[in-house]
Amino acid sequence: MNHLLAGLGLGELRSEDVDSLLGRNENWAGTTSAGFGVFVKHLDGGGADAVERIHRSRAFDSLIRHARRAGLSTPELIGYDEDARILVFDLVEDGRTLAEHFADGEAEDEWTGRAGHAIGTLHCLGSADAALPLDTSPFPFPDLHLLQALPLQSYLGLTFAEVTLWNILQGDAVLAEALVALRRSEEEAPKVPTHCDLRLDQFLVGDGTLFLTDGEEFRLADGARDVGAIAGEWLYRAITGMAGRTVDESGDALGEEPDHAEIVARGVREMDRVRPLIASFWSGYRSARGRADTGLATRATAYAGWHMIDRAMATAMRGSRLPAVSRAAMGIGRNALLQPEKFVSTLGLGDEA
Repeated sequence: MNHLLAGLGLGELRSEDVDSLLGRNENWAGTTSAGFGVFVKHLDGGGADAVERIHRSRAFDSLIRHARRAGLSTPELIGYDEDARILVFDLVEDGRTLAEHFADGEAEDEWTGRAGHAIGTLHCLGSADAALPLDTSPFPFPDLHLLQALPLQSYLGLTFAEVTLWNILQGDAVLAEALVALRRSEEEAPKVPTHCDLRLDQFLVGDGTLFLTDGEEFRLADGARDVGAIAGEWLYRAITGMAGRTVDESGDALGEEPDHAEIVARGVREMDRVRPLIASFWSGYRSARGRADTGLATRATAYAGWHMIDRAMATAMRGSRLPAVSRAAMGIGRNALLQPEKFVSTLGLGDEA
């Protein structure tokens, strides 16, 4: 890491001067010996996958910086090392994620609207705005092959909660048909620059500016993925709220599990609370992109349904049993996938774009 930083003329990071943050990858934030604030990410995995993630991160940074559109910013990618799987970004001083802001109840409608406008702006960018080639490969999930069978190596590494989850998914032929339909609609949809791994903690606020971060999955894809991911994020938070549980900054449920009656009792209140936030994001999105894509709200609702199942998968990876709240999320997600057109307004995505 310090070899790369020194080669970039940034000095070195000393262990006593850095913070390590939670995340999928190892990362460090701090001020170098030469006085530069940096955020350094060491990608997990290796081989071609890490190289592709670096290429996508470079294209993401380049596109946003080259386009220079109001309301769309990202921390500058200062340098990278493909062999060492390292990315170096300009540090957003005192930056906090939107998830942290919302946990403190700070200006939720304003920030969700700004986040929606940023994503709508990103989706409006075209090939003429790109200084580097954009990845055109389809996003790999949901993987329809896994609904039939899991690779042996993956199966042997499952937690008991994951075994339970995959038994449910692989035994649901109707859900499989809905996911096939979702992938088909994705193939037919307009392809725009899409983040493809959007969550509230991918937005960073610093000195009044909203930054969109983490372009490792960035590519040309169906923009409904991004809209659905944010709607699904708030829906998941509503479900954990229905369960009377708090969530960490990535949206994972914390605390003891409630019974069914407690979950149901909080349902309407929590959906009423988050629906305006989804609607604010959607309004900001449409203010930037307009009505360029008929059917986007319906597809986004289906993607929100998939997000519920995806979050249940993430929870199952860390547990010995599948919690009731995860089962509830999967059930709600299933309904959204099977009949997305019936849940568009319920989610706050009404008045189809």
